[in-house]
Amino acid sequence: MSAIEKIESLVPDTAKDMNIRVLIVDDSRLQRKIISASLLRRGYDVREADSGVSALTVCAEWPPDVVLSDWMMPEMDGLEFCQKFKALPREGYGYFILLTSKSAKDEVAQGLQCGADDFLTKPVNGLELRARLAAGERIIQMQRALLDQTHIVSETLEQLRTVHDSINLDLIEAKKLQQSLVREKHRSFEGADLSFVLHPAGHVGGDLVGYFPVSKTDVGFFAIDVSGHGVSSALMTARLAGYLTSPSPEQNIALTFEEGDSIGVRPLSDVVVDLNRIVLEEMETDHYFTVILALANMETGQTTLCQAGHPHPLVRRANGEIEQDGTGGLPVGLFPDAEFEEFQLTLKPGDQLILASDGVTECPNAVDEMLGEDGFEDLMKGLKGLKGPNLLETLVWKLSEFADDAAFPDDVSAVLYEFDPKRSDLKH
Repeated sequence: MSAIEKIESLVPDTAKDMNIRVLIVDDSRLQRKIISASLLRRGYDVREADSGVSALTVCAEWPPDVVLSDWMMPEMDGLEFCQKFKALPREGYGYFILLTSKSAKDEVAQGLQCGADDFLTKPVNGLELRARLAAGERIIQMQRALLDQTHIVSETLEQLRTVHDSINLDLIEAKKLQQSLVREKHRSFEGADLSFVLHPAGHVGGDLVGYFPVSKTDVGFFAIDVSGHGVSSALMTARLAGYLTSPSPEQNIALTFEEGDSIGVRPLSDVVVDLNRIVLEEMETDHYFTVILALANMETGQTTLCQAGHPHPLVRRANGEIEQDGTGGLPVGLFPDAEFEEFQLTLKPGDQLILASDGVTECPNAVDEMLGEDGFEDLMKGLKGLKGPNLLETLVWKLSEFADDAAFPDDVSAVLYEFDPKRSDLKH
């Protein structure tokens, strides 16, 4: 093997594998044929043009990967052609080599400023030509690889966008279904009113509020907050709703049949114990939840509650005084032997009882300070005179104002029970 052959063997022959297109632009037909014959033997896809003007026509129909262009040509020289070539819209990179007898530094700089990537001195040496092309091919290969990756990323993003749109539509429907779990935003009874608000932090949330009628004088209601506020939390609230919202003892674990097929309420502490067992033994989940169950007598004002990790109930008396107290208790679904206590509240005519989630008391402001129980109390003092859904809607609005109109980081929910036995007395 000759020295030339050894050197040539070091220059990679990738033209066939890469399908490299080369456009030779020179007003000398002989010079074009010499270079073209050399490149065709190496597997390049070659075309020729005798001027910059005709070369631009070729480029529009057949975008080349590499251009070998003479500097000195009539009508349009190599520098002007280079600028126009680089300005053409194309997907891949176009590598431009100027063929010139010029070698002064200022002339080389002028060529680079016009967009040329490399230079070849005339007369062209075959070995040097192949080496220059190999350098261009490496750049083209890297650009193609990058372009392929870009296409993959674009296709993946489009697929993700399609999936996201589909999921978003599903979540919108899920939100409608979850909101339907709260059958009514307001319900009037003889002697009391119940109002509800459910404001998920996202499309769907982990809070649930509701009630179950027991008799003409008694009504049960509850507030639940499942850990988290995403889809899995929402699914758990849907299942819990099935245990507590039905008026039938056969479907509501808080109710029971008594003598004469009348309906009564089981001890609320026993109900929470059963819920704790169901979560630990029957639900394969890492979620837990807090809850307050309440049973209110709409004649006497006597109200029994069982609190399991939920924020303390708030009572606003008819005279404006506010009380917050409770037993606290453990969340449901953490400890198999957990016990839960009941406690009593006596409401008087005009009193209001609110069961709010920690999305209210733990709502942060702009400097990440939580509203807290004291802030909740102050907020309620400012809502004096409001009742029913208006009170709850204004509560959410004031909470948003406290958060500087930022999105709530957690679900916000509440039950409002208003004791008003005078209406019942008027009917008798």
